Amino acid sequence: MTRIFNSDRRDRCRADRPDPFPVDSLTRIDRPTTLIRDQEVPRVDERDGGFHKAALGHYGQRLQREYKRFVPKYPLSGALVSMAGALGPLVDVTGPAAEASATPWGASSWRPMPPMAEKRAPLPDDPSAMSRHIKETSYFLRADMVGICELPPYAVFTHSKATGAEVECDHKYAIAILVDQDWRTTSIFNGSDWISNSMSFLAYTTSGFIACILADYIRRLGYEARAHHAMNYQVVVPPILLWAGLGEMCRIGDIVLNPFLGPRFKAAIVTTDLPLAVDRPIDFGLQDFCSKCNKCAQACPSGAISDGDRVVSNGYEKWSTDVEKCTSMRVGNQQGSGCGTCIKVCPWNKPYTPFHRTINWSMRKMPFLRRMAVWGDDLLGYGKPDYQQQWWLDLEDVDGELQAPRPQGTGPRHG
Repeated sequence: MTRIFNSDRRDRCRADRPDPFPVDSLTRIDRPTTLIRDQEVPRVDERDGGFHKAALGHYGQRLQREYKRFVPKYPLSGALVSMAGALGPLVDVTGPAAEASATPWGASSWRPMPPMAEKRAPLPDDPSAMSRHIKETSYFLRADMVGICELPPYAVFTHSKATGAEVECDHKYAIAILVDQDWRTTSIFNGSDWISNSMSFLAYTTSGFIACILADYIRRLGYEARAHHAMNYQVVVPPILLWAGLGEMCRIGDIVLNPFLGPRFKAAIVTTDLPLAVDRPIDFGLQDFCSKCNKCAQACPSGAISDGDRVVSNGYEKWSTDVEKCTSMRVGNQQGSGCGTCIKVCPWNKPYTPFHRTINWSMRKMPFLRRMAVWGDDLLGYGKPDYQQQWWLDLEDVDGELQAPRPQGTGPRHG
């Protein structure tokens, strides 16, 4: 199986664009393909998220207990989340230690970042040149895809779940950084086994690492900047990805799907006042495709994903998701660590090979082939695990001792 790394794609970049994927082939539009009534979209409280509610016991005592261990119960995801926690306080030049992490998994003690430069660097006056520079810098730091937009006011949280404090972020621009969760591992796992959370936190940690460095770099140039990553967000990610031209809303709830990575990524954001040229939203036919596919809804082990039509909620048009069911599966999974079944079965989750690039182009450009693409995805056996290629160890931390997990059907370890 061919394994495509970021550096391999970078080697094939054209001289006239920094992006490792052919983003110039995408159809650019003025507004996202799903309806957004800008004046009706409220700012939301980060404390209303499913994971935070589970931590507070809103979904029951069992999930409240499991929340504390559902990531570190697997040693690799535990190691990754510890590193992500270390990045928590490194988002800005100031901030209390409590902002280091909103979870009990990996908070580190706060230490100050270098202050913003008092004098601005002699930079090009052309915002387009600066955008290209920022993208090249991000790719140098090993991002897989980058987009830039003006920061929508409704994309800023009202309150932080870490401190409960009101959030103030009035930067003009947002830089979105995507990191692949690893195609090869995605092709092997079943969607909800022991490696699932490790895949998520590989991308969370790497994108957070890139964002923290990029924000620090921009501040050294003399402009305000703040990183936002999984352990210290002040912004809502999906609307930023939409406006930055990194995807469209898909059936998987509030998830933005990328035309080249599918849903197989995690994102971090840098907000800044550095003058930049922005990208435009994209249209690659996903609204039509998701209305015909339904594979994620059919495969979801919790039944959280809707197989119905889109609805308008809080000013957004989207497919609805039962957040409690989804959170309960990811936090309470007794046969693995987390869940990424929807990512596993999505027809857009494919490697970047010549064959798959051809199919990808067909799905984007030829609407009449989309149903056939879903049928072909099933025919070729995508969405099924390949345990012969499994490289990770199935282990579970039970009361501080690593054990081989119980086989399915033997009952949970924790009541």
